[in-house]
Amino acid sequence: MNSGVFTEFAPYLTNDHRLTTIDLPGFGENNGIIPEPYSVESLAGVIAPCLPHNCVVVGWSLGGLVAQKLALISEKVAGLITIASTPRFVAGPGWPGISAELLTEFENQLEKNYRKTLERFLAIQAMGSDTARQDIKAIRSQITRFPDPSAVALKEGLALLSSEDIRQDIGRIRQPTLRLYGRLDSLVPTTGIDAICQLHPSSDAVVLPHAAHAPFISHPQQSADIIRQFMHSRVR
Repeated sequence: MNSGVFTEFAPYLTNDHRLTTIDLPGFGENNGIIPEPYSVESLAGVIAPCLPHNCVVVGWSLGGLVAQKLALISEKVAGLITIASTPRFVAGPGWPGISAELLTEFENQLEKNYRKTLERFLAIQAMGSDTARQDIKAIRSQITRFPDPSAVALKEGLALLSSEDIRQDIGRIRQPTLRLYGRLDSLVPTTGIDAICQLHPSSDAVVLPHAAHAPFISHPQQSADIIRQFMHSRVR
């Protein structure tokens, strides 16, 4: 994905806040920037110098992993918001998440047909939402206005979902933190929320009951209201 996914959501917040959208290295306008190794730490290292001072970092899905890392390494970050994200995406013993087999299947398909794999990934992200078809259409139309991602970033990005695990680090996040989830999310299941809260007890968790993996697409007003309330009450 790229920052185009926030095109229709951003106006819900711009009356109250100044927004800066960032393409992850390897994606969108930054498709030519490929840090080595391609890790959450290196991605955060590339982005950190570009952050405004005293900012609240918002990360969706894989971007949420990077946002959590930025909160750990950058003094510029005054607050953290993750949307449909987690410190570990892949399922494991006692940890709900995406099956390793599904991620491997996506990696194999990606090499054969990027467009077809993207369509399937979009379908999984919207699965369960009452507005799934509209959500998929909205995401597709927004991201395709940007340059295609780097093939290296696509492959390495999926690998990050399989390998990255910052569960032991998130308890060190000191900034006010909001974790926003969709109850119908099949990629970040709500059965894992209690475990995340135990690892990061100072964070706030809010679950949108009728949303899936992209609540800011399916429920933009509700998502914006929750973010505004967090900004007003927790971020100084």
